[in-house]
Amino acid sequence: MVTIQWSRQKTFLLIGMIICGLAAMLFVTHNQRLYQQPIARVVRVTNEKPQRTEDQFKNVDHQTNQELTTILMNGKRRGDKVKVQNTFSDSQPMDQQYKVGDQLFLSQLKASHGKLSANPAGPKRDTVVVFLSWLVITVLLLTMGRAGTFALISVVINTILFLLAVSLDLHNQGNHVLLIFSTLALIFTVISLLLVLGPTKKMLATLGATVIGTTVAILIGVLVLHLTHNRGVYYESMQYVTQVPRPLFIAEILLGSLGAVMDESSDIVATLFELKRIDPTVTRLQLFMSGRSVGKSIMGPLVNVLFLIFMADTFTNSLLYLKNGNSWGYTFSMNMSLGMVQSLVSGIGIVLAVPVVSILGALLLGRRNR
Repeated sequence: MVTIQWSRQKTFLLIGMIICGLAAMLFVTHNQRLYQQPIARVVRVTNEKPQRTEDQFKNVDHQTNQELTTILMNGKRRGDKVKVQNTFSDSQPMDQQYKVGDQLFLSQLKASHGKLSANPAGPKRDTVVVFLSWLVITVLLLTMGRAGTFALISVVINTILFLLAVSLDLHNQGNHVLLIFSTLALIFTVISLLLVLGPTKKMLATLGATVIGTTVAILIGVLVLHLTHNRGVYYESMQYVTQVPRPLFIAEILLGSLGAVMDESSDIVATLFELKRIDPTVTRLQLFMSGRSVGKSIMGPLVNVLFLIFMADTFTNSLLYLKNGNSWGYTFSMNMSLGMVQSLVSGIGIVLAVPVVSILGALLLGRRNR
């Protein structure tokens, strides 16, 4: 039977996290004065009768007009009533239904005949974001302890670096995209593995396998796209891109496959280190064959998970295309083709990482064969 040990330190940590969570929730529910955009709280809602709508493709929906009576919560006219007209549909693709107690941002706030009116600009969601962030951090620290702390630090650092890389890309107007994000991917890998695994042989084996597997997979993908002249790959489906889409797409593949290859490599290396701890006399050949066996076991599920992540990103748009009378072929070309290419290239990286990490782990840990 597996028992979970609960120490006094975890009790203090849980109490501290609860106090921090309550303080954070108290702050975000009373931080309206820190926003420049007007924020109002709904105190009364009047809904009209829903109106049935139907388009040329027989898609049926219902739209409802509602009048919101709100109270301003920031600005010079804090405490004044504002009338807001809002329209929402049953499907709610681009709109929002508001209820009493909701807080929302306002736009086009103006006074007419002594009364204030405005348009809704979206709900205030920072309370939900802060609560979910607190919940993730609490579970991570309680279950993983010191390792969870370093993992959290690596996530924060990588997020800051990613924002800096995006800012640098925008500053250069899309020039040197691959150089910027390739460097970012290498820094991501080094920082994450150093913080999680430390400067150990395990870190070196995982780093080498991740870099080699991801690099070779990207090179193979770029070569295939070049030889096929990008046939079947519709870069124009990358919405709202204002710079050359092909380098951005390759950078997207690079960052997307990096995590999967790193995950697989760390799992295999951890298994090889455990084998070395159990049997210090294990040979390099035995470690290599064990790494291959572990890689075969986790390779299939990992490829499927990566495929589902890429496909899920296009799920809603694909349904929209199909509901508006487009064929499956056109829907796949304009929504799923890029995700499919990403899945294939990432799958190549996952497959290549198995022998690479097995070789590196065997060389670093195993004894020479007699």
